[in-house]
Amino acid sequence: MKKQESARTTTAKGQPSEGFSEEERAAIKERAAELRAEKRRGQDANKKAEDETAVLAAIAGMPDSDRVLAERLHAVIAASAPQLAPRLWYGMPAYARDGKVVCFFQGAQKFKTRYATLGFSDEANLDEGALWPTAFALTEFTAADEAKIAALVKRAVN
Repeated sequence: MKKQESARTTTAKGQPSEGFSEEERAAIKERAAELRAEKRRGQDANKKAEDETAVLAAIAGMPDSDRVLAERLHAVIAASAPQLAPRLWYGMPAYARDGKVVCFFQGAQKFKTRYATLGFSDEANLDEGALWPTAFALTEFTAADEAKIAALVKRAVN
């Protein structure tokens, strides 16, 4: 009798599943470390400063193409929505209100994609009818892009 393989290790067609990519596994490990650090810190008065320092360190460690976008995005979000608290989310910069992520940056190089992403969670107030975008591809950052992003972020938190 042939032993049945677990559904976790095979696809519907019986092919071996590749599961998470190395980049995805690394992001999951980073998120677990972030959660452990948050639990250790609790409601420490220095939490916001430590979180911002961690975000700036993560941005500084990015490859140049992602770093330039993340630096400008960080500045636009800080200016447009100072009530959002920077923090790491899966090892990437994110911006939260009351502990819940509203928007985040995902670097292209980290996940080996052709563009970086500015994403918004369901906490963002971007609802428009029955269909609206929640993520935007970023390949460069012009003055017009900056204005659009600033308007989106302001709308997301209002």
